[in-house]
Amino acid sequence: MNMLASRFSRNALALRSDHPLSDEEIGEVAPSILAHSAHESRSDRYSHIPTVDVLDALRKEGFQPFMVCQTRVRDDGRRPYTKHMLRLRHADQISGSEANEIILLNSHDGTSSYQMLAGMFRFVCKNGIVCGDNVSDIRVPHKGDVVGQVIDGAFKVLDSFESAAQRRADMVGTVLDEGEQTAFARAALTLRYDEDKPAPVTERQLLAPRRIEDRASDLWTTFNRVQENILRGGLHGRNENGRATTTRAVTGIDQNIRLNRALWVLADEMRRLRG
Repeated sequence: MNMLASRFSRNALALRSDHPLSDEEIGEVAPSILAHSAHESRSDRYSHIPTVDVLDALRKEGFQPFMVCQTRVRDDGRRPYTKHMLRLRHADQISGSEANEIILLNSHDGTSSYQMLAGMFRFVCKNGIVCGDNVSDIRVPHKGDVVGQVIDGAFKVLDSFESAAQRRADMVGTVLDEGEQTAFARAALTLRYDEDKPAPVTERQLLAPRRIEDRASDLWTTFNRVQENILRGGLHGRNENGRATTTRAVTGIDQNIRLNRALWVLADEMRRLRG
């Protein structure tokens, strides 16, 4: 069994596996997914549908969880209810060098409705990409037939993968020169860091490949190099005072989703402009 567990000290606790995760494995990382009641701050109008009930319904439709993450909170009383994320794959979507994933977000403390996004997992680098399409951004409030609406939403996201696959193919076929790659990395730095301060790392560092497979100059490979380097962190640089520093991984659920989507939109816009 090959399982990658990551314990982040600041924002989140996460687990990714190469096999479908069981409820027991999920509960060790994200107990809020198994919560059978809402946080005490919720009113009677709040319709509590446990995420695990939604997950069980999705499993019956052929979706399986391969990654789980939960936000860290200082208040231990909110830990069983806080925001969490699952990345699921359908049985028909696991093949090749990438796997399409449905990203499911929720909480039981009022910080999030049910939300579904389209994602992609790249096996060679274990990169979890988020496709930045508003079309596949589906939100379900905590009221009414939540389970039914989430299942319908999951299949809508599934339908959007055909478009994402075509865009990926177009990115693979779009070769960038050195200046275009640098421009892409420079734009990525502005998405990650405050424009009023110098970034701690350079465009060249974001473009540096971590493996032989990522040395190609096409847009898809460039996007993946930048995405991995900027989200995983670990790059050595200098802070605004000139002191040595190491970039941090982007582990917070909201920040990770936001930055991931922005990088996809950036790559997709460059694909569109190149025609």
